[in-house]
Amino acid sequence: MKNIKRQLVNYRNAMVMHMWNVKNKLQDTSGEGYVDTAIKILIAVVLGALLLAGLYALFNDTVLPTLVRRVQEMFDYSG
Repeated sequence: MKNIKRQLVNYRNAMVMHMWNVKNKLQDTSGEGYVDTAIKILIAVVLGALLLAGLYALFNDTVLPTLVRRVQEMFDYSG
């Protein structure tokens, strides 16, 4: 009989601890929400697109025409 009472007390204590952990978890206001994560991802995508557009404009307008001209001058065997 004492063994059964001890088991019941242990079970009750475990349930009380579990409910206390659940209560604390529900009351916890720290952490990161879905909106915060979505905003961070959106900012990263926009900044990446701007960086890619800037690099494309730089290479398309500045680097590639100069590179093409230099390669043509390097292989110009006419004179």
